Amino acid sequence: MAQLTQRSRQALEKEKKQNLEKMGQIRTILTKTASEKQVGLGQLKALNQQISAQSEQINLLNKDLRLTESEIAELRENSNILKRDLTKLRAEYGSMVYAADKRRQQVNPMGFLFASDNFNQLVARYRYMRQYSDARQSQVRQMNNIQTMLQTKQQATQRKRQEQKGTIVAKVQESKKLESLKEEKNEVVKTLSQKEVELRAELAESRRSVGRLESMITRIILRERAERAEREARERAERVERERVARVEAARKAAERRRAEEAIAAAEKAGEKPAPTDVAKVERPVEPEPAPKKADERRNNNLNDEESALASSFTSSRSRLPWPVTKGFISDHFGRKAHPVLKGIYVENQGVDIQTNPGEGVRSVYDGVVQDVTNMPGMNTVVAIQHGDYFTVYAKLRSVSVRIGQRVKARESIGTVATDKNGVSEIQFQIWKEFTKLNPESWLQPH
Repeated sequence: MAQLTQRSRQALEKEKKQNLEKMGQIRTILTKTASEKQVGLGQLKALNQQISAQSEQINLLNKDLRLTESEIAELRENSNILKRDLTKLRAEYGSMVYAADKRRQQVNPMGFLFASDNFNQLVARYRYMRQYSDARQSQVRQMNNIQTMLQTKQQATQRKRQEQKGTIVAKVQESKKLESLKEEKNEVVKTLSQKEVELRAELAESRRSVGRLESMITRIILRERAERAEREARERAERVERERVARVEAARKAAERRRAEEAIAAAEKAGEKPAPTDVAKVERPVEPEPAPKKADERRNNNLNDEESALASSFTSSRSRLPWPVTKGFISDHFGRKAHPVLKGIYVENQGVDIQTNPGEGVRSVYDGVVQDVTNMPGMNTVVAIQHGDYFTVYAKLRSVSVRIGQRVKARESIGTVATDKNGVSEIQFQIWKEFTKLNPESWLQPH
């Protein structure tokens, strides 16, 4: 039970630490750009993430209180067990002392020893008295140990009570912060609600940008598929040609052997010695033609061996990919959701938005080949990197340090993040497998 509680405490402390780090990153990023930020959807998304992290912190504090109560109950139970053991030992020790005192009044210990009939009996009686004395001393030590353990448990209980009080105070403070954030969010929503026309225009432009980005990635995938199909067709044609040449060569050699055999047979029939060249042609072992290599059955969509290995390696890196920026937080999650302001309107994120510091470096999350670098309205500069049959997309970049066709390594810099008109520095990050859009959060390592 104690080990289980200890593991629960360690896991909870780890969660609290990670959430505090997340909250700290959000606060740091927002503080750095607070003077530049204007009321906009970027600020609202950041507030939503702050509220989410703050709520999670309160949930963790509630878990902390419940766990502390459980720890106190366990300490109290252990203390009660120790008290019962101590009471029992004291009673046994008292009985032993009483019995010893009564015997001492009746029989003098020295007289008991010297009344022995022989030396062996004397030694036996001495050992008995020594063991009896040792047993009493052992009981005393045991009682002292239990008394010390009991005091330790009681002190630990007091510490837990103090920690519990501190957690309650922290929970109250965090709850006040949460209420303050919710009030700030309500003010931002109220302000944005008065800009409905502007928001609808931004939404329309955003959807056009998303459509252009999706079209770009689709074109890249189709182009890559066509190139792989062309390569596969070329390799297949080369295999067919090699097989045809091998068949022609085999037929030629077979014809030579037949002619040589016929010449030998004719010479033997005429009683003549066959020509050495004819004998060599027949006796020379025919080297078997190597079997044409088959296409690798592991390939998907005509991937070559290198691409197939890269795709397999990328797949095994699920939940372990580094973030495209070293500092930042997810401000908008993957998938379809209600618009934060406009009623009845839904928006869909094909990746994740990550807010970060102005000018923050953007890096590739895995080894790959740059397939496109494009300037796109609403998305700034976009970089697409291929990893076998996977693609990662990095949009809203201010500058780029890679070119099409360049091979990049994991964590290699590819550019810097752009800052929009509202002072929000945010990248859009996507992961595709062929035409399937994947949730990047399940691929990135915990942050």
